[in-house]
Amino acid sequence: MSIKIFVPGDSAALALGADAVTRAILAEAARRNIAVNLVRNGSRGMLWLEPLVEVQTAKGRVAYGPVSADDVAGLFDAKFDQGDKHALGLGLTEEIPYLKRQERLTFARVGITDPVSLEDYLAHDGYQGLHKALTMPAAAIVQQVTESGLRGRGGAAFPTGIKWQTVLNTAAAQKYIVCNADEGDSGTFADRMLMEGDPFVLIEGMTIAALAVGATQGYIYVRSEYPYAITVLNEAIEIARKAGYLGANILQSGKGFQLEVRKGAGSYVCGEETALLESLEGKRGIVRAKPPLPAISGLFGKPTVINNVISLASMPIILDKGAAFYKDYGMGCSRGTLPFQLAGNIRHGGLIEKAFGVTLRELLYEFGGGSASGRPIKAVQVGGPLGSYLPESQWDTPLDYEAYTNLWAVLGHGGIVVHDDRADLAKLARYAMKFCAIESCGKCTPCRIGATRGVEVMDKIIANQDRPAQVELLRDLCDTMLNGSMCAMGGMTPYPVLSALNHFAKDFGVVK
Repeated sequence: MSIKIFVPGDSAALALGADAVTRAILAEAARRNIAVNLVRNGSRGMLWLEPLVEVQTAKGRVAYGPVSADDVAGLFDAKFDQGDKHALGLGLTEEIPYLKRQERLTFARVGITDPVSLEDYLAHDGYQGLHKALTMPAAAIVQQVTESGLRGRGGAAFPTGIKWQTVLNTAAAQKYIVCNADEGDSGTFADRMLMEGDPFVLIEGMTIAALAVGATQGYIYVRSEYPYAITVLNEAIEIARKAGYLGANILQSGKGFQLEVRKGAGSYVCGEETALLESLEGKRGIVRAKPPLPAISGLFGKPTVINNVISLASMPIILDKGAAFYKDYGMGCSRGTLPFQLAGNIRHGGLIEKAFGVTLRELLYEFGGGSASGRPIKAVQVGGPLGSYLPESQWDTPLDYEAYTNLWAVLGHGGIVVHDDRADLAKLARYAMKFCAIESCGKCTPCRIGATRGVEVMDKIIANQDRPAQVELLRDLCDTMLNGSMCAMGGMTPYPVLSALNHFAKDFGVVK
């Protein structure tokens, strides 16, 4: 009888030597004449423990980490293949506090299954949502999504059901489902982890979306920097197609849906939905004017559902368990869960899926363990490079869309980047302007010219050149960008700039 051992094939684990650990385990097992069934699973999201090696035992899966190739012989000496104790031993994986305190709905299978094993996926409730969707009228599927309270997990937080209803109600011979997997925000990796660790859940979610609105063709637009995700998705799509879960006649239902992966153009602004559509059509990725909305005139001028990875991957559990089950998580108008991603100067960086309502302080200390440097945390940027910098006075606000709007902040894609007390917020604010200047598509003046002028103004403030007048000019410039930009690229650049200026005035040399 063989021993089942799990080593992640996730990009983060690979970067930390997971392939070398895999080779060492197989070689050592062969040398000791031990039969091993080695599975390349997804990451559990505890990135400080990668590569995390797990062994299946009678009591459950036992974890060891972080494991290097040099540790493998010692692990075998300690009989880790039987779950015995070792200095790297972490006990039963499911009992690790970081995991045990989470509410994993969208990430329920990530780290548990073989990502490209359809058998594994089906054994863990996979395709139950699609089976139910195939028995329902399209309007009933949309109603379930609406009642669940799901809002766009890409950052805009627009109610998903309303978007789908618009596409359903728009008559057209051809409709499309587009997955925005152009994850480019700093400190974010949830989309990548899900695509690499559970690709079938995204495929199932997109198929449910197609049934809901009458679409027959779908595209997953994946950023070019995610080669492993692209490989895993293509493999899973082919497996799903051969098994009848994709194609012209899904599970003999008479309904069809085709799905393709498209590599992104390498531009941050292509994460904006209309620029993404331009790129998909083979054009330069620049923002379109709205209206018309993509739900009415999107890809190739046809009605198009555009949702991000986490939004679409939430569909299977909503259809399987029901809208009420999903809505029971969260608070206010923020229902369900969000995969928060801890990065930056943090001791225990990784992914934490929690219901809305958890606080930033809980994430930073109960999960993250404080700063990696051991110094006090000064500022936390939430929501990507265009998100606000939050001071400690705001860390007890529940992570909720409306609560953060009231702080003049955003949750975005759930990315959280931590800075200790050595951070210079004036320089970080300048970076936001520089980032916008580099990544702007150039279509609108407030973003294209505003960000360039913003860098110049920031340089004068930092150099103390007529500082009071330059601060006033910066505020005026931010107001123009906020209210005059065509999309969130220019419209949100003022968030990190003004939050830094308002909460960390001393870093700008401004005394309140």
